[in-house]
Amino acid sequence: MGSDEPYNFVFKVVLIGESGVGKSNLLSRFTKNEFNHDSRTTIGVEFSTRTVQLDSITIKAQIWDTAGLERYRAITSAYYRGAVGALLVYDISKHLTYESVERWLKELFDHADPHIVVMLVGNKTDLESVRTVPTEEAKDFAEKKGLLFMETSALESTNVESAFIDVLKAIHKKVASREVTRGSISAVTLSNPNAMSGEQEEKKPCCKNL
Repeated sequence: MGSDEPYNFVFKVVLIGESGVGKSNLLSRFTKNEFNHDSRTTIGVEFSTRTVQLDSITIKAQIWDTAGLERYRAITSAYYRGAVGALLVYDISKHLTYESVERWLKELFDHADPHIVVMLVGNKTDLESVRTVPTEEAKDFAEKKGLLFMETSALESTNVESAFIDVLKAIHKKVASREVTRGSISAVTLSNPNAMSGEQEEKKPCCKNL
């Protein structure tokens, strides 16, 4: 999963949602297969990558975690710039985090590419006994809004891999079907020698520069 692996495309994916819903642990579970029980609210932005194989295509996912973004609105536009996929996360045991989903969705569409692939993610299914957000309610909301939907548990590593992979597959499907241009969704193919410079430009606005 090293960053020096050859790849065909690079896709920027962002994690959004209220603090405490488990965004950081979803990121660390997918990129490092780790879970931090003492995870604290992160200030600003965290950034990690993972290279995955989808059939004959190798995709490098650049995953940005908004940890605490709701307190740092100044970085919003830079955070969303170039994103082609998003996981909008809520906590199934805290209904208030689900109630804010529509606001996060509006902010996402205000700042991100209109063709962005969005998945609504109900995290912390390990807390099923204290669930306050019914699966069907969230699933119906996602369908009405044209979003993908999945419930996960970063703690138990349930559906975390599937959630990220499904988003990456949906992004690649848009590219392959020419529904959007590669430039529009910041997808880089290494078969095009001119794409390399574009990739470097896309990687510049990392969290260290914000």
